[in-house]
Amino acid sequence: MSSDFSEKTMMFKVQAEDVNLARDILHRVYAALTEKGYNPINQLVGYLLSGDPAYITSHGNARSLIRRLERDELLEELVKNYLKQEQIEQP
Repeated sequence: MSSDFSEKTMMFKVQAEDVNLARDILHRVYAALTEKGYNPINQLVGYLLSGDPAYITSHGNARSLIRRLERDELLEELVKNYLKQEQIEQP
């Protein structure tokens, strides 16, 4: 039986400068959403799941900023930092 998928695990790597940019953009977008009275977590999740930039306010140029990166770059930054925090909190 033939499959379109390879049995090999694919590697994904983001450049260091992209990580710093992703972190900066997430912080700036979070601040803009908060300033406008939105729940920034809900709005960011909506954007990451749908790709619809309407979830992000244009206040503070946040919508333009977040569109500078691919969603996978933003997700990588979020996962990396979440796991780093979890590692610190575990005994």
